[in-house]
Amino acid sequence: MGLRRAASQETFTGAIERFLRFMASERGASPLTLKSYREDLLQLQEFLISAACSVPGEASSTILRRFAGGLHATGYAPSTVARKLASMRSFYTFGQREGWVVANPAKPLRSPKRARKLPKFLTGDEISRLLAAPQPTAAGGLRDRAILELMYSSGVRVQELVTLNDADLDTRGGTIRVRGKGRRERMGIVGSHAHKAIREWLAVRPLTRQAMAHNAPQPLFTNRFGNRLSVRGIGRLLEKHLATADLLRRASPHTLRHSFATHLLDAGADIRSVQELLGHKSLVTTQIYTHVTTTKLLDVFAKAHPRAR
Repeated sequence: MGLRRAASQETFTGAIERFLRFMASERGASPLTLKSYREDLLQLQEFLISAACSVPGEASSTILRRFAGGLHATGYAPSTVARKLASMRSFYTFGQREGWVVANPAKPLRSPKRARKLPKFLTGDEISRLLAAPQPTAAGGLRDRAILELMYSSGVRVQELVTLNDADLDTRGGTIRVRGKGRRERMGIVGSHAHKAIREWLAVRPLTRQAMAHNAPQPLFTNRFGNRLSVRGIGRLLEKHLATADLLRRASPHTLRHSFATHLLDAGADIRSVQELLGHKSLVTTQIYTHVTTTKLLDVFAKAHPRAR
């Protein structure tokens, strides 16, 4: 590697690391979001260095269009291209803030239109079977039932679930304090079934050594070693109970969030209330669930109305 290439590598790397620190500390970006930013920007760095840009501020809109064109030509999905372009725009917006670029060269680039897929959700009967799957004869079963009940009751994201502490739970008010994306806090609802399941889990949960020794926050949900559960751990326990309930369709922790929102709207809940419970910044994001309920209504009409065909 030549001296110029080594210097440019260091310059790019420094800018990327400062950007990631800014997104983590100032914007509250999640570890998963930071991982995506890093991967996207390292790919951009490699391209720009090959295009003889010694520092990120030398990139023009024309050069960045070539980068975007290469993403399309390589066969990336439109959603992935859109994410990479969004990472690039945020990076150069940060560059304007730092002063190493005057105008954002990524701003004129248009993201590809993405076909919005209807969210997958479980029916009411499937939810009942899933929630009944954990066996309440052991601590692990009580914990898993509490987790599934809370996810369906409140619609929390799995990342939000694993960060919950005892102090976030208001048993009298029937709510939880949820720390969402960008460190935005919101209230989640703990229904009676979820409240009962959590109470039964807390009665058998051992306190973590860290919480007892250092007065640290006590995680609401822990693994068998007494440590905070991970996102992957939640995914594994869900797969286990989906199999027990004989629900062969593919589902993820986010499926419970989709089911929460869809069932609320099906039952006549106000869409803005659902938006607030989900923690969506924009109503447009929540409106995807109205398409699900509309599709259901059209299906009912087609099957039941004598003049539908």
